[in-house]
Amino acid sequence: MNVLLVLLAFWLPGLVFGAAIRLRGWTLAAAAPLLTFGLVAIGIPLLGGLGIRWNMLNVGLWVLLLSVVGFGLSFLVLRFTAKRHPDWDEDEEGEAPKRSLRDHLLIGAGVVVGLGVGTVTFLRGSHTLENVQQGWDAPFHGNLVRWIAEHGDARASTVGTIANLPNQTDYFYPDTYHALLALIFGKGGLTMMPTLNLAALMVVLAVPVGVAAMCRAWGMPALATAAAAAVSTWFTAFPYDSLWRGPLWPYVAGVALVPAMLALARLLLKPRGIAGPVAIGVGVAGLAGLHTSLIFVIMVYFLLILLAVLFRFEKISWRRSAATLVATIVLAVVFGVPQVLPALYNAGGVTSAFWASETSVSGALGQTITFSPMADFPQWWIGIPAFIGVVFLVRHRRMLWMVGAYVVLGGLFAATISLETPLIHTLTGVFYNDHWRVGALVPLAGAVAFGEFVHTASGKFAEKLGERKPNLNPFTAAIVGALVIGLVVSVLSRGGYIGRNSSRLAQSYGSNGPSVSKGEEEAYAWLGKHVVPGERVMNDKADGSVWLYALSGVQPVEWTNYGAEFTTKAGWLSVFLNDINREPRVREALTDLKVRYVLVGKGKVAPNAQSAVGLQRLDITPGFKRVFHNSDASVYEIEGQQGVVAAGATTGSDAAHGQ
Repeated sequence: MNVLLVLLAFWLPGLVFGAAIRLRGWTLAAAAPLLTFGLVAIGIPLLGGLGIRWNMLNVGLWVLLLSVVGFGLSFLVLRFTAKRHPDWDEDEEGEAPKRSLRDHLLIGAGVVVGLGVGTVTFLRGSHTLENVQQGWDAPFHGNLVRWIAEHGDARASTVGTIANLPNQTDYFYPDTYHALLALIFGKGGLTMMPTLNLAALMVVLAVPVGVAAMCRAWGMPALATAAAAAVSTWFTAFPYDSLWRGPLWPYVAGVALVPAMLALARLLLKPRGIAGPVAIGVGVAGLAGLHTSLIFVIMVYFLLILLAVLFRFEKISWRRSAATLVATIVLAVVFGVPQVLPALYNAGGVTSAFWASETSVSGALGQTITFSPMADFPQWWIGIPAFIGVVFLVRHRRMLWMVGAYVVLGGLFAATISLETPLIHTLTGVFYNDHWRVGALVPLAGAVAFGEFVHTASGKFAEKLGERKPNLNPFTAAIVGALVIGLVVSVLSRGGYIGRNSSRLAQSYGSNGPSVSKGEEEAYAWLGKHVVPGERVMNDKADGSVWLYALSGVQPVEWTNYGAEFTTKAGWLSVFLNDINREPRVREALTDLKVRYVLVGKGKVAPNAQSAVGLQRLDITPGFKRVFHNSDASVYEIEGQQGVVAAGATTGSDAAHGQ
């Protein structure tokens, strides 16, 4: 039931809207999650500005309204176009020549393989959907989902509290991903970790569908399309590295949906009604709402597609496409700019991030050539065939813009991991100058190139086999060749690198820590039953207790692993809490923050994390009574703070939130 609920949340709104504007087939299936996020991103400021609560009913009505409008516009435009240009092709998808049922079944088989490998890898790596993701950023994502769900407002300007920045109306963090999850959190018994983990799994599942739709849209042979989709979830650099490291859930979702956007881009070269401009415009809003850096990624791809068109590697009728191109640019600006502008709030902080180089230039080139960014050992068995496939793509003049993207994005990764120059820092600034984020962009070209390798190699195999057995169907022979290649690669990679990638993912899915253990979760649950509405719990930023709100609904004083500034009451208490009997201001701060309990956990969010000085030795400090204890966590009640809600600051004030 929970799986179905999350699946519907990702796909259903986009399917309804996409069908209304006349998207069809593989493109509709792939674009549905992208359109869902786009509709959410556009709706957040509009519904919030009108005072409409962010919940499933209101957002559902919003999607239906836009779908009705989209259907009406699509009908009118298609009718007008049919009368004015009856000679234009009537292909509903405006894509490559229609494929046979056999081709669709073959592509579907490849997608199923990709889905299967991705699902098994994720479930093995996470062990269980109930497990807490132990990474640095995970609690922030969980807190944000619950905050939006409980407050009914998804505008970024209203969520500063969970970043220890209460009432800061210019605060910004791209929260489209969280806003969607907030709609289903708590529904049907869906608790926090299954919500977050199932959402991450949905993102993995979107990859092979998107790759299949993209390859099909741009005329890749059916066998190449199937092979590309099948292997799309085998690469370590994406999606798995970005799921264990961070985790970068919104960024991963955006990168996973890039193939869907590229499938939509085909509609600009051979348009059909409003489907292309509207879907791309909404998709731009969705990608920007997931992570602003993805706009730069899409710009790279679209510019390369434009170059391919100008050099006549891709065909276009400028007369037919002119209006579509103009409409696309206008809608992309109208829908995308409102998502991008708020990001200027923290632009300096993003671009100033620094990560030191980690390898030599030759090592960086090796990682890029084998499609193995940030890997200690290359993925030879898919990397080498993929690199050979790049050569075949060039030789066959097929999807040359994808080859260009491999050169540009792969080169950018190789440069940022091995060199330190102002130019490189500028180019990678939108990615926090982070090698891992840039590296996640490389495997898409690898999947496409691997598909081309399988198609070409199996074709050669079919020719050789046909010489010996002339009566053998060439298609059957090609399938046999592809199966042989697939079997060999699967055996050598031990089942599509499932073991390697699940082990990688498991680094942040320890069932009992290091950040949050089962014992600490018990303490959170105990607090959830004993803390009264309005109270907050004093906690240590270093011990994983910033998960407290996401997992139990109890608001902590320290919201993030970075901790509050020392100039705030929250930051000051982290240093001086155990001086309560010597420093009167401690009691005043506790009362202002409405604190009755203190939580001290054993876990650490990072090996070198330092425990808060003010939370040490509470078991021997007068005024602190231990009311809960197990091997991993202790909860102390502060004497004299029982009536703190009535005595403390008004809810929503700066004092109440730690300022």
